Amino acid sequence: MSAHLSAAGFPEEQVRHRARTGAAAAFPALEGYGSGLLGSVPAGQDPEDLLERARIVPPVFMPERLKKLIELAREPLYTDVELDAAIGGFAAPLPLYVSAFGSTQVASRDLGEAAGRQAGRLGIPMVVGENVVPVNGYRAAAEDAVSPLLGRIAAYAEAAAHGNDALGGVVVQQSTEDADAEVWNQVYSDPVTEPLLSSGRLAFELKVGQGAKPGLGGLTVLGREAAGRVAGQYATDEVFGTGDRVLRISSPGTFTEEILRQQIRLMRNNFPRARVWVKLHPGRDVAHAAATAWAAGADSVTVDGAEGGTAWAPSGFLARVGLPLGECLARIGRTGNCLLASGRMWEGTRAVKALALGAHAVGLGRAALLAVDEDPDDGLVRLVESIALEMRLLISAVGKYRVDALDAEDVLLPAP
Repeated sequence: MSAHLSAAGFPEEQVRHRARTGAAAAFPALEGYGSGLLGSVPAGQDPEDLLERARIVPPVFMPERLKKLIELAREPLYTDVELDAAIGGFAAPLPLYVSAFGSTQVASRDLGEAAGRQAGRLGIPMVVGENVVPVNGYRAAAEDAVSPLLGRIAAYAEAAAHGNDALGGVVVQQSTEDADAEVWNQVYSDPVTEPLLSSGRLAFELKVGQGAKPGLGGLTVLGREAAGRVAGQYATDEVFGTGDRVLRISSPGTFTEEILRQQIRLMRNNFPRARVWVKLHPGRDVAHAAATAWAAGADSVTVDGAEGGTAWAPSGFLARVGLPLGECLARIGRTGNCLLASGRMWEGTRAVKALALGAHAVGLGRAALLAVDEDPDDGLVRLVESIALEMRLLISAVGKYRVDALDAEDVLLPAP
């Protein structure tokens, strides 16, 4: 009888899929895991994406253009726009950084090191994401090899040494499992990081949460053999049945105002030569959380919008949980503190909107991985070149010639 039952107007196939699959149906299909960038809603298809629906609005009268004309003794061009930025205590030639990607297969050692080399050449900061050490170890077993964490840092530092070694920096993120592995202690005293540390270009980022999984910790799919190797650091869940795959679970950590303040104070006391970054998920109290972090002494606060990339998230979280990045920026506003924004950044228009709404720089996550996958030698460099050109065109169009001159007046937000 059930074979002939239908339910007009009801998501019948989704229900049948859950009846066939069980707990695994709460996640995207396993076929794409490890070879694709999963999570989030495609650009232009999220009705709650404030940044996507906002417009950049040039004025008719441009007094700043007149000032620039007088300064240059000629009509200013988009090529006169200055994009240099201060990013979490680092100097950078552009208001861009490579945002965190960690231990998942798609962010493999090869791609991570390629991203490090190109970010170092560009002089833009790079964040190394969570769980790299608990999964892969701090140092590689072979004497002639390095671990993914040290490999990324070394690739960045070497590339930066051949360019302008006063620009950019490396940021090492920490989750609860990383804290158990004492990752920051190891990095802080390692000779590999000393060139960055001595030049003030090393930071540690306390991860409070992430965009596509607000309120949850890291979730990663592992084969049974790999899961057995990290059983001491992680819990697992048999959501995929009796096959070879298991769900690896990371703790999200527990935070209150006082816990966050104490964590930041400990970071400043224990690692005085490193910058302090804090990464927030898009919670409804994100403005209060950011203010708490800055007041406690954080050099930078990163806000990961709900559209922020992830290698793995429950399907029900995508487009249904957490604030979109534009709403986060609107709630925080322009404070004078360093605010970084990530979530579906891949081109200049969206980046300029975020900068106008208060961000000091924007992070390239999925876009950076796709770029280095396309070309391990120059893909990220070319992507950044295209974004920089679009930024200059757009900032010039609103009659301004420094990126930090952008303001909310330059963006028309959609009506509520």
